Amino acid sequence: MINPNTPIIVGAGQLQHRINELQDAIEPVDLMLQACDLAEEDSQSKLLDKVQSVRVIRGMWPYENPARYIAEQIGAPGSQTVGTVFGGNYNQVMVNQTAENILAGELDLVLIAGAEIGYSQAKARKAGTRVNMRKTPGTYDVLLGGSQQSEHHEYEIAKGIQTPIQVYPIYENAIRFHRGESIEDHSRRVSELWSRFNDIARDNPHAWIRENISAEEIRTVSKSNRAVSFPYTKLMNSNNAVDMAAALIMCSVKKAKQLSIPEHLWVYPHAGVEGRDHFSASVRDNFYSSPAIRLVGERIFDLAGTSANELDYVDLYSCFPSAVQVAATELGLSELRPLTVTGGLTFGGGPVNNYVMHSIARMVELLRASPEKKGLITANGGNLYKHAHGIYSGQPPEKDFQRVDVQDDIDALPARECLPEFEGDAIIESYTVMYGGLGPSVAHIACQTPEGQRVWINSEDPDLMQAMTGEEFCGREVTIDQEQCIGSVK
Repeated sequence: MINPNTPIIVGAGQLQHRINELQDAIEPVDLMLQACDLAEEDSQSKLLDKVQSVRVIRGMWPYENPARYIAEQIGAPGSQTVGTVFGGNYNQVMVNQTAENILAGELDLVLIAGAEIGYSQAKARKAGTRVNMRKTPGTYDVLLGGSQQSEHHEYEIAKGIQTPIQVYPIYENAIRFHRGESIEDHSRRVSELWSRFNDIARDNPHAWIRENISAEEIRTVSKSNRAVSFPYTKLMNSNNAVDMAAALIMCSVKKAKQLSIPEHLWVYPHAGVEGRDHFSASVRDNFYSSPAIRLVGERIFDLAGTSANELDYVDLYSCFPSAVQVAATELGLSELRPLTVTGGLTFGGGPVNNYVMHSIARMVELLRASPEKKGLITANGGNLYKHAHGIYSGQPPEKDFQRVDVQDDIDALPARECLPEFEGDAIIESYTVMYGGLGPSVAHIACQTPEGQRVWINSEDPDLMQAMTGEEFCGREVTIDQEQCIGSVK
């Protein structure tokens, strides 16, 4: 006998809004409302005005409480409002939290929404203007994530390292060195991995980029595929220039029956697990692994009574290839199997923090078509830092939904000390070369001291930067001088 408070997803809506002229732009909260309408239509029940809680994923927009505005527009002005801080992990965290609330009998009908208009905003910036957005004043009743902190260590920031496009390629080069690959072989393997993501996008009706793009095109620098940060080209980066929105409707089994929602639409969250790696790249033990993903994965497989080999569908968070490779290794998944249901953040579309709502919505579609199957969703916030996983199926779980945090296990693991400066001999652990309009602009280099501490060094030496893109520099001995520059390389 199924628990009447068992949480289920009964509605999933997602949309792309493609514009030619800036006057056709639609602001994010209105795209969210359109996605909410699609989710309601998908549920085959009129239910938005009965929603008890409206939950919105934080985006790159200035709204204060868009959940309140949405609640008023759908006819549920008395609903609780919930928001999040920034982070690509919060879609899955929100589903885990909502499932927990429903199972506990605290709520029985919840709406979750999010949207980004990165394409329109980029177009507006180029035109020297902005997309107008309405005021949505007020504060959320509940804010998931607490206070927002920087995603970067102070010693990274001191070297100008403040964006994912600087950190993930450092992980990538460390993966190459750890695997013992040549630069050429590594580039071929990673571009082939990404081309398989493109293959999935071509079959996903909701993907932003659906044309065929070969592995050679992905790895080859061209006018339309510029070098961004070695070894990444533009087509290996998250595609944030998208206008996309998604919404999910969750309720209890009892409520679904009351609303006469057909059972073939029900998708069950089986388990949710969360955990965070040690804060920032600067203190990670290494750049090619994620203890948090490993521990989160072990726990969720245990809770759901399954294993990596038994998963029918997988969507690994795919902001950059390094994130996928690390997660696949930690979870025991072959890189040759399908690792996305959307096409990933490059081809499916990367609406900043809201990507995972699209991967969950797509997973819902797939599991409805094959209810006996299981799917894993992974979400990542920061620089491979904040992790949340969920397992779903079209069949109910053998046990009630379970949510676990494995943070204590992660915190018990050793961290590496980071120094503000260092003078003497060291080993290059990893690096990247950043590109500007005129070519290589700066190299960010992570070095290890003889005592195993980490220190960041920058170089703008054009000969060194050029060499770093053609030769393996990981593992090489360097001398760091008083000016915190590389004095020599062996």
